[in-house]
Order: sequence, then structure tokens, then C-alpha cells
Amino acid sequence: MGRIARHTAGTAAGWLLAACAAVGPVHAEVLPGCQDCQLHLGLGGTYHFWSETGGTVIPLTLTWDRERYEVGVFRMATAQTLHERGWNGAHQMAEPYWGMSASRRWRLAQASGWRLSFGFGASYKTEADPLNATHWNFASQLVMRVQMPRSASDLELSMRHWSNAGIRLPNRGQDFFTVSYSFGGS
Repeated sequence: MGRIARHTAGTAAGWLLAACAAVGPVHAEVLPGCQDCQLHLGLGGTYHFWSETGGTVIPLTLTWDRERYEVGVFRMATAQTLHERGWNGAHQMAEPYWGMSASRRWRLAQASGWRLSFGFGASYKTEADPLNATHWNFASQLVMRVQMPRSASDLELSMRHWSNAGIRLPNRGQDFFTVSYSFGGS
């Protein structure tokens, strides 16, 4: 990702977080029948191992049962391009697409003001591409939630990987990180 793209993404993330903070927490009563549901809206980016692929991700997720379960909709909003050593130039790995996931989460650690969890489940992509030859994939995530000072809401930082476990090639996997604002108490 170039300097201009990073600046644009950083500016967009800043505006998104400012807008979320201005709205403030949305309490569980907004979602009938779900007393501890939390809605998360965020922004993220794609990568592959330690290389940037330049994709922008817009996640909208819902957690419930003390964050044990999550469903999400993800918009991979821009094309993803991979630069690897030994290749002459860049290779486009994925066009923009929609993805969905459902996961079970397990808490790994927690302390005052933060929690670390691991999640595993399934995902669906509307497009097969050189990252994943299949639409249905396994989904894993490592999530850190940080309580925002003087707020009933949290920031959720996550690293996610969608892969078909080599059932069908190619299977490089879809790697992305997201930063989301949680509407609702922790």
C-alpha cells in the first residue's frame, strides 16, 4: 500500500471512529430478544503473510452470549494485489467481493480493560479467486477487545484468516485485519 493509500485509509478510519464516538453506545434494547448483543462497525485491510495486498475491508459484525458467538458481513471493497519476490511485477489476487462468516469464540486471556479471544467457524465468499478456489471456507480469528476510557463501548482489533485447508487449490487464504467500534456495553 502506497503512502497516499495509507494516508487515505488512516483518514477514513479516523472519520469512522469519530462518527462512532459521536453516536455513542447503542444499548441492547435496540435489538429485540438479544439482551447482550453488540453490533460492531469498522475498517480494515488485507495482507498475505508479511506482504501488503492493498485491499480495504469494511466489516459489520454482531456478537452475543458474552461475545461467544459472532456473525459478520464483510465487504472486500477494493482489489487485492500481491507483490512477491521472484515475480515480475504484481499479481491481482482478488476483485472486490462480499463475504460472510459465523464463528464460535473462546476467551484466552483478560485483564482490566482488555480481553483476548480466539474464534473458529465457517465463511462464505461470493467470488472464488487465486486466494481461495472455493466459496465456502474455514474462518479463524484472533481478537483483542479494548475498553474505551469513559465509555460503555469497546474497540475490537482482529486478525482473520479464511482458508479451505487445501481441499481445493489454489489455497493461499484470505488474510485481513479489522478495527471495529462496538455499539453496546462490554
